Amino acid sequence: MDTAARVFACLLALVSLGLTGAGAWLVALGGSPYYALAGVAYAGATVLIWRRSPAGAHLVGLVALVTVPWALWESGIDFWGLFSRLLTPMALAALAWLCSPAPRGTPARRLALALGGGALLLCVAGFGLAFAPHDVIRPDARQQAAYRPAAGDNHPSDWTAYGRTTAGLRYAPFDQINRGNVGRLGLAWVYRTHNHNLGVDQNTPLQIGNTLYSCNSSNVVAALDVDSGHARWVFDPNAKSPFWQRCRGLGYYKAASAARTEGLCAERVIETTIDARLIAIDARTGQLCPDFGDHGIVQLSQGMGPIKPGFYFQTSAPLVARDKIVVGGWVLDDEEVGEPSGVIRAFNVLTGQLEWAWDLGNPAITRLPPAGQTYTRGTPNMWTTAAYDDRLGLVYAPLGNMTPDYFGATRPAYADAYNSSLVALDIDTGREQWKFQTVHHDLWDYDLPSQPALIDVPDGHGRIVPAVLQTTKRGQIFLLDRATGTPLADVQEKPVPQTGGVPEERLARTQPYSVGMPTIGAQPLTEKRMWGVTMFDQLACRILFRRARYAGDFTPVGLTPAIQQPGNLGGFNWGSVSVDVANRRVFMNDVRVPSVFWLIPRKDYPRLSAKIAGDGAGHGPSPQSGTPYGLAAELWMSPAGIPCAQPPFGTITAIDMNTRQVAWQVPAGTAEQLGPFRIKLHLPLTTGAPTYAGTSATAGGLVFFAGSQDYYLRAYDEATGDELWKYPLPVGASATPMTYVSPVSQRQYVVVSVGGAAHSRDQGDYLMAFALN
Repeated sequence: MDTAARVFACLLALVSLGLTGAGAWLVALGGSPYYALAGVAYAGATVLIWRRSPAGAHLVGLVALVTVPWALWESGIDFWGLFSRLLTPMALAALAWLCSPAPRGTPARRLALALGGGALLLCVAGFGLAFAPHDVIRPDARQQAAYRPAAGDNHPSDWTAYGRTTAGLRYAPFDQINRGNVGRLGLAWVYRTHNHNLGVDQNTPLQIGNTLYSCNSSNVVAALDVDSGHARWVFDPNAKSPFWQRCRGLGYYKAASAARTEGLCAERVIETTIDARLIAIDARTGQLCPDFGDHGIVQLSQGMGPIKPGFYFQTSAPLVARDKIVVGGWVLDDEEVGEPSGVIRAFNVLTGQLEWAWDLGNPAITRLPPAGQTYTRGTPNMWTTAAYDDRLGLVYAPLGNMTPDYFGATRPAYADAYNSSLVALDIDTGREQWKFQTVHHDLWDYDLPSQPALIDVPDGHGRIVPAVLQTTKRGQIFLLDRATGTPLADVQEKPVPQTGGVPEERLARTQPYSVGMPTIGAQPLTEKRMWGVTMFDQLACRILFRRARYAGDFTPVGLTPAIQQPGNLGGFNWGSVSVDVANRRVFMNDVRVPSVFWLIPRKDYPRLSAKIAGDGAGHGPSPQSGTPYGLAAELWMSPAGIPCAQPPFGTITAIDMNTRQVAWQVPAGTAEQLGPFRIKLHLPLTTGAPTYAGTSATAGGLVFFAGSQDYYLRAYDEATGDELWKYPLPVGASATPMTYVSPVSQRQYVVVSVGGAAHSRDQGDYLMAFALN
């Protein structure tokens, strides 16, 4: 027997053993019989090849042939569905024929070689197609015809807030860099932040005049020359936290009073820190503002009661509105009941004095709590950044959940009334004007993570109305009247699963669905939508799916693993959206990796929690102290560490708000820096990847994005979604790009913080600026 045939027979024996055994397990769980049948066929082929029968190779080829109609029946013409089903059987067929034991020089051997060569070519072609984009939605002729490039204004204007303005649109009116010349974009300068913290830089800088203001995850603020990147000053607040070090952005204020337009702190940079401080810094010198709080600092712990280290601080940019600084706070999810309050507060931007407080658990508290009391502990919090409409005088605050997120049997009524809600607060008083809830009795960590976008949209009756658009972790997009909170796009209450949770829990019978807007990345899971690079990890994912509980959206969390789709990372997360204002086109990026959760009885938690890896994003295992259960939480992956849901794993989507339909959608990045068992294969498969941070849009017809898992800054065509330019970064990025025109050189720059992609071990400390060569 040829050595090659002997070696292949041994390989095929292992394949058949695995497929037969695991396939039988899948059948016992109620799943597809294909894998078990294929395993049996491969076992027969192994025997034939071992006996030097050419029929063995033909039997392996027959399995590949039969797999084709089965794959089409399960997946249709979806490329990634066919890829995972056909590539392995076709590769085995190619090897079987090429290693055929048929005697050399015989017609049987020549046939086997011809068939093997053909199968090999099909494998190479199929694998080659994995590098071309799939699952792409392109604009139809009507949408393309409706798109008109905006009239650009290249006069320098400032980026004064996290979303450029308090409307949260991330839109710049510049077209010096445009679709026609973006290919000439090159590196202009690099600033190193010297950040040695464990956190990832997620900062979107501010630009005021000829100065750029940036912060790193240690809360070190740097003022940089916009044309050279050279530091004018650096301020280090010496902030420390044991968890989740972040600085996503800063605030800015310029005094309107003539008496304050000159001198120290006439212009001030506002920072919140990872140890719960509010700081005002002179924008010109980097000195603390002595008239603000206690020599430039306000302790955000005031009125909060006891705070354990790392249990309360700020990660997102503060909102500066009129003469106030509006801040919420981040709490350490799922550690215990009674964590620090989610109170939202406004401080005077000049003095640091507390102007108002909104404590949803006790609205009677409008500033500091009475002596001996605290703000209501454990209330839903605002950990992201609010938006603000100065005409209406309203702050739009996206709320999270009352922690623990996954057990709510003992939650008070006020928590259930506000969790996962968008609330409009009066800027002068802090009093609630309206609220809209996106999840009832949230047991899935479906916080509102994104800054709202304040846009003007057609109402379908010939009028343009002011709206607020809120994206969610669920992939639902809610469009509300900015003044009243009334839905402008239809919202329906739909029944959701009621079984599978723990007996103490109560479940909402219905949940709100924004049926008048597209839903992004929330397609229900089925066994047929399980995925793997090979048939083997796809089989493993099918078994995992059949073993877990999944009843669709809002599957209750119980004592056995339950799949959550979308997962608690989204859907959409904190990156928020950008808007082509002239065309009313909204751009957003999403995550498509489900999560799996289950509750662990208190007595078993110490023993079992040590065996749980967690989801890699700071969630779980978590004790949920004060409840009967701890929490197990993981991203839902195959044993090889590849998502079990079918690609794309993340996309960038454009929605035309004139029609409220998807204009285009493309996979977000590639798998170039990814691979099984966290081994980088450097294969840019176009599966898309989970995305973090957000997009920025310009009047030049460009969408800039860097938050994919490969290490590139990209520019997309706002009209079509075509990738027009990309630049390799030293590491990944988890920050939203911004752009400005220098008032000195008149050059337009695109700037992004490059500190590392989410879930990547590669981290950096770069702030990189690009301009036309």
